[in-house]
Amino acid sequence: MSVFLKSLRDNRRGYLGWSVALTAVAAMYASFWPTLGQNPELTKAMDSYPQSLKEALNLQDMSKPENYLGTSVFGLLVPILLAVFAIAAGTKAIASDEEAGTLDLVLAHPVTRVKLALQRLLAIATALTLITGLMWLVVTALRGPSEFTSVSPGRILAVCVQLAFFGLFFASLAYAVGAWTGRKGLAIGAGAAVAVLAYLSDSFLPQVDGLKWIERFSPFEWYLGNEPLKNGISGTSLLIFAGLSAVFIALGTWRFNRRDVAV
Repeated sequence: MSVFLKSLRDNRRGYLGWSVALTAVAAMYASFWPTLGQNPELTKAMDSYPQSLKEALNLQDMSKPENYLGTSVFGLLVPILLAVFAIAAGTKAIASDEEAGTLDLVLAHPVTRVKLALQRLLAIATALTLITGLMWLVVTALRGPSEFTSVSPGRILAVCVQLAFFGLFFASLAYAVGAWTGRKGLAIGAGAAVAVLAYLSDSFLPQVDGLKWIERFSPFEWYLGNEPLKNGISGTSLLIFAGLSAVFIALGTWRFNRRDVAV
């Protein structure tokens, strides 16, 4: 059995669990649209918020379904949970097994380090595709029952594709740190630190005078800044995510292939 298939088999319960959980969160918030998005009292209350707070939390006109979905469904909880999954999966690819003392047993089989690393990453990419694909199917199916048919399936697909690349970025970052150092804690810490800084750079830090520029360097801005639910897929965003992910993967694999593995 190939490393890729074995990785999928060994992690199938976790991948399926995350797929169901994340899709359930997205579906739950999407189904609230008729109650929350079309509530004039809620809209009026949000209009009274300070402009800086609305910008920080990406609170737009909730009477429009694309704004509601972009904020409530795809704007905060879903990407944060996906980042958590991606960081954990990227860490597990190398560092978790190495700290557990089982990686040397795996490498005793006729498989190169490069093949092991890349096929495990391919399994993670497949899991991200499964999660975002299932999310697209379910949210699209809710268009009619939840009354947001003005948002096309193509626009929902656009945000799900960018969400998948967002997850790949964090998975490859955690993988790179773990593969470079062999330390699980460092991999998780680096991924978490970047995720927190990325969120702050796209929300509260730009509200500080002179720091507006910082949001351009946030993965959250690359993910949602072009408003894919309105404008479709951003080729620039995908290129940034793909390019940085490729750099992280290349650096991590290069180092992993040359250093001693802890036993």
